[in-house]
Amino acid sequence: MSKSRNFLSILIPSATVFISSFCIMVLELVAARLVAKHLGSSLYTWTAVIGVVLAGITIGNYLGGRIADRFRAPKALAVLFAFSSAACVIVVILNNLVGEWIWLWRFSWPMRVFAHVSLVFLIPSTLLGTISPVVAKMALDRGLPTGRTVGDIYAWGAAGSIAGTFATGYYLILAMGTISIIWSVGGVLLLLAILYWARLWVLYLWAAIFIALMTMAMAPASWAKGAGAGLALRERPNPNIIYEDESQYCYIAVKSISKNPDRRAFMQDKLKHSDMVMDDILDLKYSYAQIYAAVTHLLSKDKSKLSVLVIGGGGYVFPRYVEEVWPGSCIDVVEIDPGVTKAAMQAFGLKTDTPINTFTMDARVYVNQLLGQKTQYDFIYEDALSDYSIPYQLTTKEFNDKIARILTDSGAYMIELIDVYDSGLFIGAFVNTLEQTFSHVYVVTEEQSRSGRSTFVVIAAKQEINLENLRLEKPVKDLDLWILSSACLEVLKGKAHGIVLTDDYAPVENLLAPVVLQSAIDLLTEKYRAQAEELERRGKPDQSIAKYKDIISADSTLSAGAYSYSKIGAILAGQGKLEEAMDAFKSALEYNDRAEFKQSVSNVHYNMGVVLQRLGSNDEAFEYMQKAVQGYREDLAKSPDSAKMVSRLGNALVGVGNFSEATGYFQQAVNLNPYDTKNHSTLAQVLVIQERYDEALTGLKEAVSFMLRIGDKEAAAELQKHLELVEFRKSKQKK
Repeated sequence: MSKSRNFLSILIPSATVFISSFCIMVLELVAARLVAKHLGSSLYTWTAVIGVVLAGITIGNYLGGRIADRFRAPKALAVLFAFSSAACVIVVILNNLVGEWIWLWRFSWPMRVFAHVSLVFLIPSTLLGTISPVVAKMALDRGLPTGRTVGDIYAWGAAGSIAGTFATGYYLILAMGTISIIWSVGGVLLLLAILYWARLWVLYLWAAIFIALMTMAMAPASWAKGAGAGLALRERPNPNIIYEDESQYCYIAVKSISKNPDRRAFMQDKLKHSDMVMDDILDLKYSYAQIYAAVTHLLSKDKSKLSVLVIGGGGYVFPRYVEEVWPGSCIDVVEIDPGVTKAAMQAFGLKTDTPINTFTMDARVYVNQLLGQKTQYDFIYEDALSDYSIPYQLTTKEFNDKIARILTDSGAYMIELIDVYDSGLFIGAFVNTLEQTFSHVYVVTEEQSRSGRSTFVVIAAKQEINLENLRLEKPVKDLDLWILSSACLEVLKGKAHGIVLTDDYAPVENLLAPVVLQSAIDLLTEKYRAQAEELERRGKPDQSIAKYKDIISADSTLSAGAYSYSKIGAILAGQGKLEEAMDAFKSALEYNDRAEFKQSVSNVHYNMGVVLQRLGSNDEAFEYMQKAVQGYREDLAKSPDSAKMVSRLGNALVGVGNFSEATGYFQQAVNLNPYDTKNHSTLAQVLVIQERYDEALTGLKEAVSFMLRIGDKEAAAELQKHLELVEFRKSKQKK
């Protein structure tokens, strides 16, 4: 056989295996990005993706060899490519469905990740794995030399995998996004099927169906969005998402939490990274940011300007806080993902002309560049660690040594991390590692259950810091702080068995395994809670109660039991099942009494008072109402600006007959949140009870005028009806 004929004979098989291998690697890389919305991006997701795809290829190779021996290669390839094309469509559908299958959340987190990835990607990987053996058999049937032919097929397959890897990682994901890539792969595979068996009419029928499905999945038209969501070809539209993008690193979204005030959340993959009220940058919502701010205030009493480095931009909330409080400061932010900075500018309030300096690179690289310069920072904040995705290179002794060189002698290095105190593997190792570099290491967190996930702030410094006055700083005035003693730190280091994290040894994902497990439980209970609230809103109280009981089954902590039974009691009270409601409320109190970290039970006491009043036990009801008043006063001392808490205290005061004091709190609730019609209505009601009709009418008229000014005609109409009712009652009173 001539060389030219040999080349032509091997060309088609080589091109076929190149394209199929290219598609496999595209799917493998896209798989991790596709499931990140549900599972995050971590060692667990990458391990599952690589393992499942390799398993699929292995099974496919085994089956492909047998298919090659039984069927003619061209027709077999046409069928396999058609099925692979259909599998791409199934990937899109299954990923949307599997993420909502709540029974999967009962598994341990590694098993949960493995199950999700397997259900979505095992079939397409298996189908694509059948291609190479069939192609090799087709090439050998053409009489080509055995060894050279098999070598060529393997080589072109490997080349396709390499090309798919670089094309996807460096270009396709950024240019197209994961969903568009999957549909494109499905289209390429369908085209190959038609090329191999052009006369098979079924392929053209599938092509028409494929195009229709792709239109419903990708077209911007409203009908396509509705039809696509109905067929699970796309996620159901979330009206609260005001911005979303897919960068080379993660899925980014900005969600609206409330309209008045304009409060938004900054999401990266499945994690909420930042939370803020858009016109109030000083209102830090996260405890770790409040601790960052408090420590900065404590150590900067004599400074009007600061030099700070923030590792991890997120929503740029804390850098903007520093900019607002210490104007003119040098603020450098190292954020590896340009998509994060873009999202912050377009939907999270970061100005395009901000004086904040952003360096788009890995923080380790940036710090390395600074070592040869004389740059030093007063404060360095690390905000790049989570419980699912840990850039280990930012946790090691070698990195800490470099941080120490760019930190002033009077400065502080603060790191936010998540762990469970009772296990404490990661934070123990982290503290032990920091102590190899810094002479003074402290840990601060919000007081809460030792068995639950907690956000810790680790503070490292070259000089001793007196944290005794930290609680007096304004940013943490609403927090019940726990400053870990040296004895507690020794306990944590002991739990971590003295591990020191280094560039050669940093098993951070393994150290965080207990945290990830607890996180899976938290996510499961959160889903149950959302379902319970939705069922209650739809008027299905019994089903809602069942979901709250599922929370108790899923989460064995006493705090979960206290929360669930308090909700169950409220639902039963609403149904008029007063005795059962009292039993549920008592169970909530019993769970809370036995819990290590006790939650506020003011609502439970208030609800028990209401139920007892309805049962005619007025004396006992009065006792519980008094407990509610006392509890709400304590709660309000921690959150003095909470309109909801102020209103609850007002209701409890009404319950004990203290209408005069209740009126003051209802007026305060109106002042704190004038957008809530309920605050205005409640104030008017308690004034009417005291026969203070003129004050009630004046307040309602002002409320109607305010609602009209802000354009809320529906709220204005509702309050106008209430105003007319009060006028009627006043007229009846005169008669």
